[in-house]
Amino acid sequence: MAGALATGVGLAACSGAGAGGGGGGGTAGGEKSINVIMVNNPQMEDLRALTADSFTKDTGIKVNFTVMPENDVRDKIGQEFAQQAGQYDVATISNYEVSFFSKNTWLADLGEKAKADAAFDLEDVFPAMRDSVSSDGKLYAMPFYGESSFLMYRKDVMAAKNLTVPANPTWAQVADLAAKADNAQPGMRGICLRGQPGWGQVFAPLTTVVNTFGGTWFDKDWNAKVNAPEFKEAVTFYTNLVKAHGEPGAAQAGFTECLNYMTQGKVAMWYDATSAANSLEADKSPVKGKLGYAQAPVNKTKASGWLYTWAWGVQNASKKQDLAWQFISWASSKKYEELVAGKLGWAKVPSGKRASTYANPAFQKAAPFYQAEEEALKNADPKNPGLQERPYTGIQFAGISEFSDLGTKVSQYVSAVIAGKMTVDEALTKGQADAEKVSAKRKQG
Repeated sequence: MAGALATGVGLAACSGAGAGGGGGGGTAGGEKSINVIMVNNPQMEDLRALTADSFTKDTGIKVNFTVMPENDVRDKIGQEFAQQAGQYDVATISNYEVSFFSKNTWLADLGEKAKADAAFDLEDVFPAMRDSVSSDGKLYAMPFYGESSFLMYRKDVMAAKNLTVPANPTWAQVADLAAKADNAQPGMRGICLRGQPGWGQVFAPLTTVVNTFGGTWFDKDWNAKVNAPEFKEAVTFYTNLVKAHGEPGAAQAGFTECLNYMTQGKVAMWYDATSAANSLEADKSPVKGKLGYAQAPVNKTKASGWLYTWAWGVQNASKKQDLAWQFISWASSKKYEELVAGKLGWAKVPSGKRASTYANPAFQKAAPFYQAEEEALKNADPKNPGLQERPYTGIQFAGISEFSDLGTKVSQYVSAVIAGKMTVDEALTKGQADAEKVSAKRKQG
């Protein structure tokens, strides 16, 4: 799931209104069929395998799937929705795209259909998740699965060193724990933190640190704040921590590398996506049952966990919006989660979106991290993730089309700091110049 954050390519937020879509008729692709384009993540592959014998069998609606790798699918969906060609009715989009897709009128409003569908139970979907795919009070996508971020740690290692990890730690406490856990076992480092370039790599966790240290990418008036004292303090703290007590090769370590280090027992702690816990607690994982989970570390804010979802969006130009909603309401339903649990087991359920999932004893038994994950999801606030008002939504990203390019550029400078090739001042001076170009564009409207 956290592969959703591993890469990022720019999507041009071209202006232009889409043709408003209406009911469930139309003939393209067949009277009772819809075209769905989606990322090739495991949860989507499971969905594709289960659709014909369940959804299509029950409704008579055939679903034509186009499945592509993340980089390719983001490009394809961006082009398709910008053109409003109507080739695809439904697409997997993240909460990153929702804000500018909706402003360009590329997405259909799903709010009324969701509210009218009593069996779907919209209120069961976490408010933070609903907010993350909403804009100007309208619901533009429906979460399929989601994640926040938290601190994962080896309980046995901490116990052997007589160390206690608070349920709600500060970053200062985490840094102290990392120093004391260094070499707790041969070759073990204190913590793993992403250092790999990419707006969805190093800047996924790092932007949450910036937020809780009081920083922001832009203030409410679109002034760039990349070299502001708070931003600089956060980057200095993060890079110093990973250089002193982090994983080897940190400048090129992303989600996958940290997952491997944690699974192999090479790090004592890891701050990253809650979805990582599914792999760490898998039946064949060497660290299954050895892990504890704490909330995302904070400094000046009450919470700092991020929020991410792969969600279903309907193209505004689609002529089959009623059929599209029938598919979405099934794919994101409690009924579908139960289907997956029965066929594939609770560990494969696309969780992270519904309160009822976390209240289910079967899920609780399969997911020892469920309480920490649920708390993280409930406390995430994409509208107010820091200390100041800002002109965009998003916690670990700025929800504007330019961020994929800006975040990637600045991430390259930060990775260079971790590699010892650049100072923090040099990195953020370059980053500020890049951010000011976005600022000037935004101020011009």
